[in-house]
Amino acid sequence: METFGLILVIISFIIGIYYSIVLIIRAFQTHILWGLGYLIVPFVSLIFVIMHWDVAKKPFLMSLLALVILFVGNSMLPLESKIIT
Repeated sequence: METFGLILVIISFIIGIYYSIVLIIRAFQTHILWGLGYLIVPFVSLIFVIMHWDVAKKPFLMSLLALVILFVGNSMLPLESKIIT
């Protein structure tokens, strides 16, 4: 069970990183200032997702799915190797 939990955690990290990069690319495709703001200014990423829901919906929801997978995988790990305590 611990091995499966570790696999889920690794998969969630891969999914999360991939779709975070996709969101950054979509922000830059919208406008260079959106992209720079996404990278530099706090909460601009959230504002971008809200204002451009049509292009940011899938990557955002997949990132949330990765978070759910991370919590499930983390709950299967033994106490001494938990990522989130």
